[in-house]
Amino acid sequence: MYMQQLIDKLGREKISQDKKVLIQHSKDESIHTAALPDVVCFPESAEDVAEILKIASESLVPVTPFGAGSGLEGQAIPVHKGIVMNFERMNKVIDFSPEDMRVTVQAGVTRLQLNEQVNASGLMFSVDPGADAMIGGMVATNASGTTAVRYGAMRDQLLNLEVVLADGRIIKTGTLAKKSSSGYNLTGLFTGSEGTLGIITEITLKLHGIPEYNMMARCTFDSLECCTRAAQNMLQAGIPVLRMELIDAVSISMINRHSGENFPVKHSLFFEFAGSERAVKEEVELASELMHNHGCENWIAANDTVKMKQIWKARKDLNYAIACQEGIKEIGGDVCVPISLIPELVSFARTRMDASGLNGAIWGHVGDGNFHTSIMYNSSVEGEFETAEQTNDAIVLKAIEAGGTCTGEHGVGLGKMKFQKAEHGAALEIMKQTKRMYDPKGILNPGKIFMDE
Repeated sequence: MYMQQLIDKLGREKISQDKKVLIQHSKDESIHTAALPDVVCFPESAEDVAEILKIASESLVPVTPFGAGSGLEGQAIPVHKGIVMNFERMNKVIDFSPEDMRVTVQAGVTRLQLNEQVNASGLMFSVDPGADAMIGGMVATNASGTTAVRYGAMRDQLLNLEVVLADGRIIKTGTLAKKSSSGYNLTGLFTGSEGTLGIITEITLKLHGIPEYNMMARCTFDSLECCTRAAQNMLQAGIPVLRMELIDAVSISMINRHSGENFPVKHSLFFEFAGSERAVKEEVELASELMHNHGCENWIAANDTVKMKQIWKARKDLNYAIACQEGIKEIGGDVCVPISLIPELVSFARTRMDASGLNGAIWGHVGDGNFHTSIMYNSSVEGEFETAEQTNDAIVLKAIEAGGTCTGEHGVGLGKMKFQKAEHGAALEIMKQTKRMYDPKGILNPGKIFMDE
């Protein structure tokens, strides 16, 4: 019944039940089980989205938004089948105001497409999660990445959202002004809601000036604690790094095996500095002095493009080194804790991973307290998945106990639902009540974030 309504309202060219298309939209990049939707819709406007949601609401059909499919926690998996909404055709820049350092885009624009549009004006979109994700999906998960230490996460870049509610109403959540003290912060509420409260169709973003000069640096430490303490003290010294990344020695060894490189097999910090040439050179000199005071070795810094790529190569190659192991899967974590507790939590994670008997990598954006763990297991070996899961759970619960969060940037989706009670306590029921108010029929990305919804 609802399928014919979709065809009547949208036209056949915006709807597909082709088996290959359904399979493509049954999964993301996570380890969670795929689920085939009944139909995939390709809206081209907020009005199309509104029509889809009106039909879905009337027929009680689940709706799951789908962006680039690069998510790591199963947010885009249609676990209750129904309609998947793909935003690849909603990829227009609606308004670009260089003088206001502001741009408005449809949800399907990717971060690389956006920067291609704005870079010529000396501006940039600052959030870099690694993948070429769609802006709508990045808002839905409050994505961040390596530059968050300077610019913050997606929530910090937003001025206004256009959102279609479960009953088809279209609302705006903010203004074009840089700040406001008017009303509830609905923009912040929908950011990170993973499509469970409404479907984001349009985003107005803050932009930043492109720094005129960049330098990259790398150094190593014998002790993981010394490495993380040095990172903490870099921030306390007020040095405005653009990026500050940690890779532990085990992970460096893994990178060397994969890429054939010969990076020093020690705990490593990677930095990028950006700004005026004079300021950057002074910051690099001060950073070098500070790192050496903490006992660093193998300090290297450069501003030449080729040398900068070589310095950053180990950080860039880590994901490939993990992913290219035949027959191996991973349980990935992305906890975030107060910066002062990074040394303790990273050491705890390394100890638990080593005790598990499984291979594991630790890296992360230590400048904002966010670090990643990758615990690798062979799914064909009995008990390895359970051991990996138990090890990951212990790390996550330790982070929550320390006042941190189970996810700094990947989102909750399916994989982090079990930690929500431990992290949010009594506030979790308020979240559930909010979900029921915005989505009383439970059609918006059901089965995500809350265990019992």
